[in-house]
Amino acid sequence: MKEDSLVCLPGQRLSICDKIYTSGQGTYERKGYIYSMLGGVVDIVEKNGLKVLEVHSNGQNTVIPSQGDIVTAEVYIITQQHAKCHIKCIGNTVLKSSFRAIIRKEYVRVTEKDKVEIYKSFRPGDIILARVLPITEAHSYQLSTAENELGVVIAHSEHGYPMIPVSWTEMQCPKTLVKEPRKVAKVVPENMTTDILSVLQNNV
Repeated sequence: MKEDSLVCLPGQRLSICDKIYTSGQGTYERKGYIYSMLGGVVDIVEKNGLKVLEVHSNGQNTVIPSQGDIVTAEVYIITQQHAKCHIKCIGNTVLKSSFRAIIRKEYVRVTEKDKVEIYKSFRPGDIILARVLPITEAHSYQLSTAENELGVVIAHSEHGYPMIPVSWTEMQCPKTLVKEPRKVAKVVPENMTTDILSVLQNNV
């Protein structure tokens, strides 16, 4: 670390976001200002005539979710308005520590948004694929499953059995044959199940 390096804390305001300075890795823009997303060292990188502010934790290349990323997350709380999640993977990269995230009911699916019911889309313990939306607040990411390929990929029935998708809106317990409503992802990437189960086992 250089002697004149600026060390910042999560949520610390770094600069105005204007025609000179813009937000980069480890930062986010909110109401015309650039804030740090994590604790670390501030870097200024010249890109296309702009000064891009970046924050790196302890000099390491920290992997963090960015707008547009496809992430794997575990649902842990549901309410009538949203589902709270922990992001476990970014793409194929398994994270050492998770990030908090939220899916609001208006971002669950593309059509009939006013008819979405969170408890019919997700349940605590579900593993989902979602896309990262633009960051609007510190320490919490906004996610969307409003694409056919996004939604629940791993879920367990009330009896603890891994369920099987039977439609885009239902999954079924292979033992009891009871069906439960879910916002089901159309496509499950190869090896995704193995990676996520490994992560969850390590966190027990």
